[in-house]
Amino acid sequence: MSVAPKRPKGPHLNAMRAFEAAARHVSFVAAAEELNVTAGAISQHIKTLESWAGMPLFRRNAQGVDLTRAGQTLAADFTAAFDRLADATYALRNLKPNADFHIATLPSIAQLWLPKRLSRIRERFPEISFSVTAMESPPSLARELFDLSIFFATPDGSPDQISICRDEILPVCASSRAGLATLQDAFPNMALLHDQSWVSDWSIWAKSAGLPIPDPQSGAKFSLYSLAVEEAKAGAGALMGHLCLIEDPLASRALMPMHDHICDTGRALVVQMPQASRRRPETEQVITLLADLSLP
Repeated sequence: MSVAPKRPKGPHLNAMRAFEAAARHVSFVAAAEELNVTAGAISQHIKTLESWAGMPLFRRNAQGVDLTRAGQTLAADFTAAFDRLADATYALRNLKPNADFHIATLPSIAQLWLPKRLSRIRERFPEISFSVTAMESPPSLARELFDLSIFFATPDGSPDQISICRDEILPVCASSRAGLATLQDAFPNMALLHDQSWVSDWSIWAKSAGLPIPDPQSGAKFSLYSLAVEEAKAGAGALMGHLCLIEDPLASRALMPMHDHICDTGRALVVQMPQASRRRPETEQVITLLADLSLP
């Protein structure tokens, strides 16, 4: 009679993945954002791993978490292991001819900046399906199967990072409301429009321009910058325009500048690539087309 003895089992892969992300970020919340689960799920996975190991890997406190000595000892090996797994996963994906090309980006970039450039890219690579995922925070390209991410960020000089253009802002409004003599004249009669992610825009610009604004936080706030742009075009108020995102309404004169002072926020529209060994053959050409600012 054949015998099938019960073999010892290791911890679940998801529990180990949760530990690696939490150890790398030293945060259950950041790990949860990266893995697209709840912080509670991360906590439960780690409790399962700690139970299997028979010792704590994190210290929980009111400020968050810290790695124990045991957790610190394990963290580097787990990160190296999941780096290798990511390498293998990218290699497996890239075996497929004309595999989908995945781009992660901020919703405002996806809606206002990327479409006409992506149209040109699709013409150049008709055999490839380009997918866009809009998200508020950049994904980890070391862990997720994105080929590029495009976000506003402070350039860090990394060889895996390309700055497309500076993030410059100035106040704009609908052409129908651009007849006011000065920007100061406009404020008593025109509401300020805000994107919830950039609530400090008016304050930043006013300080740079040396122009006091009575209440730079007042006015309507929108969860999507594209909605704020549409409201500004409709004459609902004055918007702090991010120039790279309002190229078309400025060109068509649907929006008009309200002042000649342009403020550099210190950030740039940045394309982030995976490390060289994980890139698709078309990646550099795609970036060249994205960086082509002479689009009609």
